Amino acid sequence: MLTKAGHDVATPLDADLMGDSDTLQMTLAVRDNRVCLTKNADDFEALHNLIVLCGGSHPGRLTVRSNNDRRRDMKPGQIVNALTNLTAVITSVRDHVFCLNDWR
Repeated sequence: MLTKAGHDVATPLDADLMGDSDTLQMTLAVRDNRVCLTKNADDFEALHNLIVLCGGSHPGRLTVRSNNDRRRDMKPGQIVNALTNLTAVITSVRDHVFCLNDWR
């Protein structure tokens, strides 16, 4: 899901990106200055590392890790609470990756 603070929310389906590569999704998020919220933590963290290593910048990445246990996986309400907790402490996610599981 791609979000832009104070603006609209676009899922990959809304942005016509379903099935497109993580690289393309991240490229468009950077182009549109959108923070990316994803459950694909490993691939997007690798893209973050590449961008930063090359001296680039991105609006930020928020990840949600799955525990492969539906009872322990974060529900939408828990994700919202984690976002509230994160934004109460962190003023900017630019050029960072934050795992929302750590902010429950």
